[in-house]
Amino acid sequence: MLNRFFGQKPQEDPKKATGAAPEPTGGNPAAEQRFSFLSRTRQLFSRMGSTVQENDIITDDLWDDLEESLLGADVGPGTTLWLIDHLRQRAAAENMQTGSQVQRALREEMSRLLGQPSSINFSQRSPLTVILVIGVNGSGKTTSIAKLAYDLKQKGHQVTLAAADTFRAAAIDQLQEWGRRIDVPVISQQPNSDPGAVVHDALQAATTRGSDVLIVDTAGRLHTKFNLMEELKKINKIIQRFIPDGPHELLMVIDATTGQNALLQARKFAEDIGLSGVIITKMDSTAKGGFAFAVADDLGVPIKYIGTGEKVENWMPFEPQDFVAALFAQ
Repeated sequence: MLNRFFGQKPQEDPKKATGAAPEPTGGNPAAEQRFSFLSRTRQLFSRMGSTVQENDIITDDLWDDLEESLLGADVGPGTTLWLIDHLRQRAAAENMQTGSQVQRALREEMSRLLGQPSSINFSQRSPLTVILVIGVNGSGKTTSIAKLAYDLKQKGHQVTLAAADTFRAAAIDQLQEWGRRIDVPVISQQPNSDPGAVVHDALQAATTRGSDVLIVDTAGRLHTKFNLMEELKKINKIIQRFIPDGPHELLMVIDATTGQNALLQARKFAEDIGLSGVIITKMDSTAKGGFAFAVADDLGVPIKYIGTGEKVENWMPFEPQDFVAALFAQ
C-alpha cells in the first residue's frame, strides 16, 4: 500500500549494520563483462588500486589518494568521509600494514553499503502486482518503464502499462510508442486528464486481460510537489479498491549523469513519499558510477535496476557484489 511508503520507517542505516559484509568477488571476468559500460568509472578506481600495492606503507598520502578517488567517482562527500574515517578505524583495530589491506577493507565496506540484490516485490495475495514509478522530467523515467516491462515480459509476465503522467503530452506519446515496440498494451487518456481515472481504467483493463503486472507512469514535477502528493494519495485509494495490498512497489528513476544534484531531489521524494527502490539510468554516460554508493547510503533503499543505454535491452538487475568487483577490476 502506498501509505506504507508515506512516512514509512527508514531502513536500517547500512553504515551501522552489524555482521559480516558481503564478500566482494574479485577477478570475475563475467562480472567485468556485464559491467563493461563502467569503463570510464573503472579508470578512477583502477588508479586507486595502482597506488595501493601490497608493499605500500599506510600514510596520510594514501588516505588522501583514496579520498580524492572516491570524490572523483562521485561517491559523495558524506559517504566518502564516513568510508575514510571508518577505514582508518579498521586499519588501527585490525593492525593493517599495507595499502592492499586497506583496499580490500574498502571493497568490503562498499559492498556492505550496497547490500544484497533486491528484486521486484510481487504480490503474494493478489494476481496483479502494481508498480508505481516516479522521476523528474529528463531522468529517463518513461524509457525505464518500457525497459522494465520488456524485461518482465521476457521472463514470462503479462504486463500492462498505465500512462498516468498526463501533465506532459510527450510522456503519453512516448509510452505509447514504447508499448508498440515491445508489444505491451498501454492504457491512456487525453493530456491533462485525471491520472486517477487513467489508473482506474488500467486496473480494469489489466484484470480483464489477465495481466499479472501493472506498471504506472506517474508525474514527477518537483515544482508542484503538493499536487504530486495529492495525485499519489488518490491513486493509492483507487488501487486499494481493486487490490487491498497494493501498490507493491514505489520506484524512483534517477539520472546518474546529474550526480549529487539528482540525489538532493531524490532525498526530498524519499522524505515526503517514501520509496521501495531506485532505478539508476545513464550509467554508460558517466565516469561517476560511484554515485550508486551515495544513493544507497543516503536514501537507504535498494538499487533495483540500472539503465546502460538507449536500447530496450540496455538494462539489468543491479548485482551489488558484481558491481564492486567490476569497479576494482584491473
